[in-house]
Amino acid sequence: MLIRYVKNNRTGITYISVFIIFSFNLETSHAEDKKYKVLNNINENKHDSVENIHVSRKRLTSIEVAKENLRKVPGGTSFIDAKDILKGRNATNADALAYQPGVFAQSTNGGDSIRISVRGSGIQTGVNYVRSGMTFLFDGIPLTTPTGTIYELWEPLGTRYTEVYRGGNGFDFGALQLGGAINYVTNTGYDSRLYQARVEAGSFGYIKEQISSGKVIGKSDYYISVTNSYGAGYQQNTKSTSFGVNFNYGYKFNDRIDNRIFFRYRQVDNGYPGYLTRAQIAADPRQAEVGFTGTQTVKPGTKFLADRLTIKIDDNSKIIIGFAYLDSPMHHENGPIANIFNYKFATGTIDYTRTDYLYGHKSDTNFGIYTTSDLSAQESDMVRIPSQVATNPAMGATVRHANFIGTENYFHLSNTTEVFHNFYITAAGALAFIQKGGSLTYPTQDTLHQSSVNFAPRGGFRYVITPSLQIYGNVTRSLQPANEWQLLNGATYSASGVEPYASGPAANLNGSWDNMHMQRATTFEFGISGKIFNTNWTAGYYHSAVKNELLSVMTAQSAKYMTSNYNNASPTTHQGLEFGSDTTLWHHGKNKIKLIQSYTYSDFRYNHDVMFGHNYLPGIPKHFYQGTIHLDLANGIYAAFSTQVSSSVYASYDNQAKAAPYHIFNVTFGYKFPGKNKDIDVYISGNNLTNTHYASAVIPAYTATNHDAAAETPGAGAGVFAGVDFGMN
Repeated sequence: MLIRYVKNNRTGITYISVFIIFSFNLETSHAEDKKYKVLNNINENKHDSVENIHVSRKRLTSIEVAKENLRKVPGGTSFIDAKDILKGRNATNADALAYQPGVFAQSTNGGDSIRISVRGSGIQTGVNYVRSGMTFLFDGIPLTTPTGTIYELWEPLGTRYTEVYRGGNGFDFGALQLGGAINYVTNTGYDSRLYQARVEAGSFGYIKEQISSGKVIGKSDYYISVTNSYGAGYQQNTKSTSFGVNFNYGYKFNDRIDNRIFFRYRQVDNGYPGYLTRAQIAADPRQAEVGFTGTQTVKPGTKFLADRLTIKIDDNSKIIIGFAYLDSPMHHENGPIANIFNYKFATGTIDYTRTDYLYGHKSDTNFGIYTTSDLSAQESDMVRIPSQVATNPAMGATVRHANFIGTENYFHLSNTTEVFHNFYITAAGALAFIQKGGSLTYPTQDTLHQSSVNFAPRGGFRYVITPSLQIYGNVTRSLQPANEWQLLNGATYSASGVEPYASGPAANLNGSWDNMHMQRATTFEFGISGKIFNTNWTAGYYHSAVKNELLSVMTAQSAKYMTSNYNNASPTTHQGLEFGSDTTLWHHGKNKIKLIQSYTYSDFRYNHDVMFGHNYLPGIPKHFYQGTIHLDLANGIYAAFSTQVSSSVYASYDNQAKAAPYHIFNVTFGYKFPGKNKDIDVYISGNNLTNTHYASAVIPAYTATNHDAAAETPGAGAGVFAGVDFGMN
């Protein structure tokens, strides 16, 4: 841009002209990338006195860079700005992931054990276990390990923004699983207030507190957030407590090298109410399953320590090296036997990117390594209720002990090249070296070792037809090994004296390993996104042919002992539609009304299964819609009305049981006090205004009795919540 100040010497009239100049170089095509280039002078008019003022393009913010990188992915992605979701309750990660097409994230009991699935990922695991089927990251450093993803560190407060890469679109993170990747980016001292405090409180004994601070000090900066929460719970035996610390410190050695250290700590305690039938939820959703009193899942203190070094080699290339150590003890105290897990992991990443120009066309290359391994992984099962265990052993006696061994190593390479103007081709491939196994040491001995080398290709295209319209497509191979604890899935011990699995106290626990195959899928995806009138929108279709899908079956007996029967399914198909839009309905100055919508259609089913034929896979609704109308006024007043609609959900593999369809409504009113050096935000929300009885999550049962199954967790009823957020420098 050039601003031209002109004074005509003959008339004395002054003119100001603004020119936008585009400069192209067919050999280098640097117009898109040299964002800070000063424009050439324009020759002076011989009759006028000319003053040329040169204006450099403003450096992009981290938010703008993240959005631009997501836009360049040839597939379905989403960007979530934390500032948008802070205008309301932030109790769990489900609040943070709302209104995202293709993402099904639901809080089950008001605690951290949310139900999350993208494109049918993770439907094989219960809500109190680790998450499966996706790669989760903090600031580009993977949280996912050979045992799955530890969920207790998912504290939404303290996050600056979240990136969602659905399916194979998380490839450049080394995310080769069916669901893709979710990357949580933490606040730093560069985007935080020096002092920040937030309090939320409301129905069902809910209260959450946060204090945080961030500042830039010379070449250094820091951010720290401390949170504490308590909830009595909507349903019986769903009390939840948590305490967490989120800290990072960065140092810029120079313009090319910087380093950042991350530390997270969190302890949680969630009551475990078991599962209800559809009839029970309709009659009284606040009841717990019979026999589930005082049951709970305790995470006594999970620690995450990481370091990330960024080196800009030159203007066109950089390398990021990351390392993380994770220590996660878990106590599942949900039946007569308590399952005690002690996990320690090490994770490392190397990510190298560079930009070249081939005959004047841009070519971006990414090479990365993502490796994660067990340092120590153990499960000890101990007597919790002696009277309900065969032979009536002593309290705390060990009835089973196992050690797990796992390492996953992903080497991924991708290149995206502009083959002609605004048409980009992506070619990629990954090698995965995976080892899993373990040793059962008590009361019997058994071992398992798996080792495999796998190749996963990916190809795609993106065509920017106009600045407001682009189409994309891709085909990707995904790989998903079983979580190591799922492999302890052989025949169960018997309370009788019959060998080889005779062990009274360990009755109904698995007594051997199961050599399960890796889940593989080939996914085709096609989509279109753009802007028309005042609407940003995206729509996409995907089709996944899945082999050896990892599924689980929950029975009444397995639920009592916190076990499930895991196995590989016959071939299955996952396909669906994902639609999202953001529409400005009215705009006048700083006053506006926006409509945000997301719709997901999911069709997951068997292909010619011997027992279930073409049945639908249970656990995820076929139709899921979320929408909100949001009013923001220049004087600081804001309001929102939102709805969530779900079709019925199959609750058993024989498709004889279904959770009821539902629609719920929420409303929020708030006021953001205007101020330059301080922020004060207050809000009040009403959730589930009609007090609808519904199931927020379904954990599938094998078969149904009288067209119903104890496989559902109720969503919260009508509630009122309020909050205050205060920040200043």
